Amino acid sequence: MKIEQRLRRCLSLHLPLSIILIFVLFPFYWTLNTSLKFERDIMKVPLKYLPNPMTFQNFIETWNNIGFGRYFRNSLIVALIAVFFIVTFAVLVGYALTRFRFKGKQLMMFLLLCTQFVPGVMLLIPLFIIFKKLGLISNLGSLVIAYTTFQLPFNAILMRGFIQNVPYDIEEAAMMDGCNRLQAIFHVVLPILLPGIIATAAFAFISCWNEFIFALMFISRSDLYTIPVALHSMQGEYDINYGYLAAGSIIAMIPPFLMFAYVQKYLVQGLSAGSVKG
Repeated sequence: MKIEQRLRRCLSLHLPLSIILIFVLFPFYWTLNTSLKFERDIMKVPLKYLPNPMTFQNFIETWNNIGFGRYFRNSLIVALIAVFFIVTFAVLVGYALTRFRFKGKQLMMFLLLCTQFVPGVMLLIPLFIIFKKLGLISNLGSLVIAYTTFQLPFNAILMRGFIQNVPYDIEEAAMMDGCNRLQAIFHVVLPILLPGIIATAAFAFISCWNEFIFALMFISRSDLYTIPVALHSMQGEYDINYGYLAAGSIIAMIPPFLMFAYVQKYLVQGLSAGSVKG
């Protein structure tokens, strides 16, 4: 009986999950496999499912000669600065929506939610005109402003859910002990909110790191390209070096992978806390 139950469980649960896992992971494996091959071996028939011989030349050429190190730095600068502003404003907006009562509060929540229904592509032309008049075209500052603006509403709503689960009695106790509201927020609320802040920062970072349309439209200087635009520019009109493209894709995946590997426990805590209405 136990053998039949295990077999049934394997066929109904483990086998479908294994198939889905292979389906999801195979593109990553094939990208890594391509990045470790010589150019002559990438399109050779029959296909090799393991790089033999193996080479790291694609990574070296992509990082040094193509200038991927510069593009990596640009993406990192834009993403980190934007995440700082997004998280800071999201905490302040989320706190105000949770702790204060004021006229138009429900309307503000409604408007924040409505912004999620508007595709960012619809605002490309107005934003381009505004940034051009401000002299921000081909300036990484335009990306920071755009990313902060478009990411803030969702993350503010997300942060509101986290703050709702922080008991207000703790803040009142801190203020009775001599703290003002700002001190109570910094010394009491923020340490409790740490998992939620990390979860918000992780989502904001991934969105900023992977964003392509704004970076393509607002940045015309090649030395200021971010990684998604740099990968797009590596696809020539008549020729594509798949080895360099695969190596660049692997490099682009490293920061999100390392970040999620480090913050996954905080991410789970933050999402589970924000999913419960306080």
